[in-house]
Amino acid sequence: MADRERDHVSGTETTGHEWDGLKELDTPLPRWWLYIFYACILAAVIYWVLMPAWPIGNGYTKGILGFSDRSNVAADVNALRSARAPLFERLASASTAEIAADPELQEFARAAGESVFGDYCRTCHGAGGAGAPGYPVLADDVWIWGGSLADIEHTLRVGVRADHPDTRMSMMPAFGRDQLLNTQQIGDVTEHVIAISTANTRLHADNAAAARGAVIFQEQCAACHGTGGAGDRAVGAPSLNDDVWLYGGSREEIRRQVEMGRGGVMPSWERRFDAGTLRALAYYVHEMGGGEADAPPPVIPASTSEPAQNAAPGAPLR
Repeated sequence: MADRERDHVSGTETTGHEWDGLKELDTPLPRWWLYIFYACILAAVIYWVLMPAWPIGNGYTKGILGFSDRSNVAADVNALRSARAPLFERLASASTAEIAADPELQEFARAAGESVFGDYCRTCHGAGGAGAPGYPVLADDVWIWGGSLADIEHTLRVGVRADHPDTRMSMMPAFGRDQLLNTQQIGDVTEHVIAISTANTRLHADNAAAARGAVIFQEQCAACHGTGGAGDRAVGAPSLNDDVWLYGGSREEIRRQVEMGRGGVMPSWERRFDAGTLRALAYYVHEMGGGEADAPPPVIPASTSEPAQNAAPGAPLR
């Protein structure tokens, strides 16, 4: 080592390596860098002993401190649930009016409902309830099964065409697929539906076909959708008088719906959520869509126990 060449500029010995006239200097590492490097090695060894670190088979070394992020998160979630439990209990038994009169409960219901909606409902119904073909818009005031807080909560609880014994159930016949109507009849019914959709200004019905379709509509469709197409919430039949379409409002999509009788499925959330969470989600959807007021109780005259004949009616059909 003593005979190694020294660089005449810096005075540092060379390593003996040379490339194209460039010689490599054997410059030692700074002591401060070495101290930090050794400290990092020592810290790593201490971490391996104290904390979970090395994978072994189907598990890992636990570390003598027994630290677990999974356990810590579970503990934090349980603590948060315990802290929120009183508000969820209040919410579960509160009416729409009681929630509206309680700013704290109102804010809690909105925040909790928005969180649940984002986790479980946004995938199908879209951000802000904007909907998509086959998935209803929740940001408008059109409701197939009713738009009161109680109606929305019941729909969430039992689902639509779900496996719940009390699920909301409606099924439109596939008039084309099952050969209940021929091609011309389906076209005539399609024109009639376009004609009665008074809010639809984009399409213009064939009047002759619509007149023929009106006869078929009364025979095949009016039992659920009503003679004028106003719909019936009791059976989950949507109104055909507006310009709101679940699968699309083009002539082709309306015809396809008559042909195929498509119907989606919404799961029942009763077994997934507790009563307070269901109420929070229902409140959020109710508020997002400008939901309807709960139906008032019947007025009972003081002189009789029979319900009054002029009791307030339920919400109007949409």
